[in-house]
Amino acid sequence: MTVDRVKAFESLRQALTTSPLLLIPDFKLPFKLYIDASGDGLGAALHQVQIINDKPVEGPICIISSKIKPTEARYGLSKMECLCLFWALEKLNYFLKGCFFEVITDCTAFKSLLSMKTPNRHMLRWQIAIQEYRGNMTIVHKDGNINKNSDQLGRWPLPNNIDNPAYVPEEGSPQIPIE
Repeated sequence: MTVDRVKAFESLRQALTTSPLLLIPDFKLPFKLYIDASGDGLGAALHQVQIINDKPVEGPICIISSKIKPTEARYGLSKMECLCLFWALEKLNYFLKGCFFEVITDCTAFKSLLSMKTPNRHMLRWQIAIQEYRGNMTIVHKDGNINKNSDQLGRWPLPNNIDNPAYVPEEGSPQIPIE
C-alpha cells in the first residue's frame, strides 16, 4: 500500500468511528428539528440530546436536504421557511408523531405566518398539516449565525434522486420497484 492510501484509510476510519455519528432515536426524549431554506433548497437536521458516557451530548438522528422546484423558487423567504417546515414534518413524521420537539429556525416571521387569518391555499394546506403537531411542537428562533446545523443543507441541497433520503419521484418519472 502507498502512503497516500494508508493515510486515506486512517482518515476514513477516524471519520467513521468518531463524532458526529448518527444516534439511535430515544422516543422518550424530546427532539430538536433544525430547518433552513434558501433560494437553492431546503434543509433539515433532526437532533436529540442523549446521555453518552455520563455526559449530555446533542447528536444527529437524521439529516435531509432537497432542491426546490422552479415554482417554489419564486416564493418569498418567509413562505420558503414555511414550506421547509411542512416538508421536514412530512419527511420526518415517523420520528416526530407523538413526540415532543423544538423547531429551531432563523425566520422571525414564522409564528405570524402560521397563524394568518386569511392564508392563501398553500399556507392553508401547510397550516392544516402542521396543526397535528401543535401540541408537541415549540418554535424557537435562533439567528442564522447560530443555526449552523441546517443552514448549509439548504444552501447545498442533495439532488432529487434515489440516493437522497428525501427522494420524491417527479411526475412522469418511472417508479422504483419494491422488492
